[in-house]
Amino acid sequence: MADPVSAPLEGETFPSPEEASYLQYFHNYDFLLLELQLIVSTLGIIWVGAHASLRRPPSAAPSKKRKPGEEEDEGENFSQGLEPSDAILFPLMAAAVLVGLYYAIQWLKDPDIINRFIRVYMSVVSVASLVSLYSHTMDLATRVMFPRFWRGRDGKLRAVDQRTRTVELCDAVGNRAPDSTVSRNPFPGFLGFLGMSEKARNIGWSVRDLLTRRWVVKLYVHGMGKEDGRVKFSHILGFFGAVATSIAYSYTSSTTLANMLGYGMCYGSFQLISPTDYLTGSMVLMSLFVYDIVMVFYTPYMVTVATKLDAPIKLTFKVAERSSILGLGDIVIPGIVIALALRFDLYLHYMRKIKYEQTDLQLIEKDPSTGAVVTKSEFKHKEVKAKYVNVKGNWGDSLWVRESLFLFRPKAMPPSLEATVFRKTYFYASMIGYLLGIIVTLLMLLVFKRGQPALLYLVPGVLGSLWLTGLLRGEVLAMWKYTEDGSIDTIDVVVDLDGDGKPVKEIGKLKDGVVDTTKKDEDSKAKDGEKSPQETKAEEDKHSEKGEKGGHKVFVFSVEAPEDEVEDLPDS
Repeated sequence: MADPVSAPLEGETFPSPEEASYLQYFHNYDFLLLELQLIVSTLGIIWVGAHASLRRPPSAAPSKKRKPGEEEDEGENFSQGLEPSDAILFPLMAAAVLVGLYYAIQWLKDPDIINRFIRVYMSVVSVASLVSLYSHTMDLATRVMFPRFWRGRDGKLRAVDQRTRTVELCDAVGNRAPDSTVSRNPFPGFLGFLGMSEKARNIGWSVRDLLTRRWVVKLYVHGMGKEDGRVKFSHILGFFGAVATSIAYSYTSSTTLANMLGYGMCYGSFQLISPTDYLTGSMVLMSLFVYDIVMVFYTPYMVTVATKLDAPIKLTFKVAERSSILGLGDIVIPGIVIALALRFDLYLHYMRKIKYEQTDLQLIEKDPSTGAVVTKSEFKHKEVKAKYVNVKGNWGDSLWVRESLFLFRPKAMPPSLEATVFRKTYFYASMIGYLLGIIVTLLMLLVFKRGQPALLYLVPGVLGSLWLTGLLRGEVLAMWKYTEDGSIDTIDVVVDLDGDGKPVKEIGKLKDGVVDTTKKDEDSKAKDGEKSPQETKAEEDKHSEKGEKGGHKVFVFSVEAPEDEVEDLPDS
């Protein structure tokens, strides 16, 4: 729901133009603090959520080659990709919910009944999002407390090895020299005093192992299938923290807890929902742009529901006698497009790393004049993508490798940290557009002294900044072609290059030294005898049903701690 930004003054009214100037608000400390709190909070959750949504772009190769039938790494695909039809469905669904809530409030004459229902419902559905937010926050704190790399007072880089419980000297890019152990203290830099004794160091290593280890959880239920996943200690703590937050909110009217649920919903939405491409994202934003204007300016629905309901469908900020509210839709809807812009930046980063190597291959194609299938040997260029390096969860390491009191980033860093540094042109442009939009919204609030449809100003700010940036950089075509539906996520593609070494035509996929342009992609898997991940999984589930002595398993639950699920070793 795209709620408006409004600032109802509890017990107060706006002064008339004859009594005061609009400038007086900028001399009011409470007003400035209130709006600063709103701006920082919204930009902060979008910034963090956008970075959490990062994953392997289609211009990068998987970090490790998957076997036939093996599913992609967890989190590599979005749960929900939007389609152009959603530009029509979203406003209709939002309007139906909004009008329904409005008339329910009018009919019941007591919004507390609806408030209780929505609060309980939102408390339950927001648990998963809060688990993600809390666990990622704890993972970030773990990386700050126990980094993989850190720089000592002597300016030299050190690498931590959890398996041997040692800290070793290494060069600027993380290469360790033999017999270079300098310490057995797991605490970095100025935190080294925490490991003064042998007992304290052992405790530190044990805590580090607990916080960085991944356990493999497997569940099998007869007739339902088999599932497995990786769990960290932060997920367990995050789950209990999320449940505690939801229960506490259900029994209180705390604005802080309501906002925390709202932050969790926004954070989870950024990781689950993708606009798929810029066209779909622009269409959805424009449709909700019209919806927001109509509902705020021409109906009583939006303002009534936003101000009457006390539920985590909005963020509420209070300072002294003043308060401001911002609907979650005004964060999530523009936010998923801003997150798309950040992933597009990462896509462009890996596009610049693509190389084209000349390959001798057999090309099978149809003769355009006779229609006969012709096989010939030619030299063509094969597209070679750089392997993807996970860019998430390295903020703590990036902090500790900095020089001069954490102020300057070194010129050379280990590959896992170097991968986190890429140009974020479109992300910064869209964030600036969002910031300008929210500032204009607040100014219009002062001018008209009534709730404003935030998307009226946010949508032009975000979309205008993105498409203008693409126009100025000459990358509008790249923006138009970029999609996250998997269609451009290809490997071993053979292309023709122009005189500048840029691809101009895609010929086909190379397999065993042959490019068959007559074979349809849809039939390739069937002809090769390759099974889909779903078929492979079904066979595994069927095999898992078999038990000892001809029986079958009914219920199996296991938790394993394999050696290779300790955190990744530093680059070597």
